[in-house]
Amino acid sequence: MALGRLGLALPPAPRPVGSYAPIAVAGTLAFVAGQIVTRDGRAMDPGLVDRDVSVVRATELARLATLQALAALDAEPGRLDRIERAVHARVYVATSPGFDRVHEVAGGVTDLLTSIFGETRRPARATVGVAALPLNAPVEVELVFALR
Repeated sequence: MALGRLGLALPPAPRPVGSYAPIAVAGTLAFVAGQIVTRDGRAMDPGLVDRDVSVVRATELARLATLQALAALDAEPGRLDRIERAVHARVYVATSPGFDRVHEVAGGVTDLLTSIFGETRRPARATVGVAALPLNAPVEVELVFALR
């Protein structure tokens, strides 16, 4: 994986806050639960992207959430090394009604994954604008990876 080459390091693996598994593996697919970026148990830069958080900052948070998802996979020895590619990304962006630039925030996720895994392994993506996310986070990222 190209993390070191890109000057990237994984954050600590997230711990579930609630009743869910951080990762569920079915066959050769690893589904990573939705990731929001927190500090001291609170969402970083809480609020709505168009009102409280800039698109640029939300894009950075989306990238951080992506690295956090990779850290969740890395928490189980050997799993990170088994990633063949990112298959799908779902990016939720908390916004006010009418905000139509959620795709720009999601670009932070797919651009990072493409940098890591290569252009031919660019994932499919869905981007959804929502009224609110857990802990008032501006961005939440879910990922699906294909494992070797």
